[in-house]
Amino acid sequence: MTDFKTIQLEIDPSGIATLWLNRPEKNNAFNAEMIRELILALDAVQADRSLRFLLLRGRGKHFSAGADLAWMQHSATLDYNANLNDSRELAELMYNLYHLKLPTLAVVQGAAFGGALGLISCCDMAIGAADAQFCLSEVRIGLAPAVISPFVVQAIGERAARRYALTAERFSGERAQQLGLLAECYAPTDLDQALAGWVSNLLLNSPQAMQASKALLQEAGSGVLSPALRRYTENAIARIRVSPEGQEGLRAFLDKRKPAWQEPEA
Repeated sequence: MTDFKTIQLEIDPSGIATLWLNRPEKNNAFNAEMIRELILALDAVQADRSLRFLLLRGRGKHFSAGADLAWMQHSATLDYNANLNDSRELAELMYNLYHLKLPTLAVVQGAAFGGALGLISCCDMAIGAADAQFCLSEVRIGLAPAVISPFVVQAIGERAARRYALTAERFSGERAQQLGLLAECYAPTDLDQALAGWVSNLLLNSPQAMQASKALLQEAGSGVLSPALRRYTENAIARIRVSPEGQEGLRAFLDKRKPAWQEPEA
């Protein structure tokens, strides 16, 4: 496994990958090195066929305070083309996380500002502390939440995205749940226990079926019906039924026993 400096990638024997933002002394703020390391880590996760799902977390008090001040100061000295290269790196990170084959769950505590909202929005699911603080803070420093905007709009809707991108208001974990950014929020002291429940629940599911369902829902998008989407869904269920895990799941259900992927956790 690559020796990272700004992140940590942990692999559990049960097939859980945990990707930690690991600059707690900088409140896990982004810089070019962290973005590049996150891209490399996601490549490693994507290539590991033993994995079942990915948790995205931040070490220390905060999930991520957004962009690193020194990195922003350096960016201000760059010309348009150099800034374009920087933005393409960030876009690659967001798109790779969004399109990761594995299910993804973000776990949020403390601050989640700027680009951190992009990471959370790119995950399939997110949970967080009720007192977490979220902010699309870019306009306060003369910038815009450009690269992350498509993912934020998908997560919280166009109207709410306009409000928070234009006002740079902070909002709580409870508000983030109301907006749909978080699936659930918990008291800060209960977050780890709640996460354990989420993990246990995900481990009940067929890894192959979760990946197939994620691909299916990305293809379905907003659910607008079309002949092409109908054909895709017909093929999707046929493929999963004849797959090894599909066959095992059906046999286990009919035999009234646990499927093979649950046996290590029994």
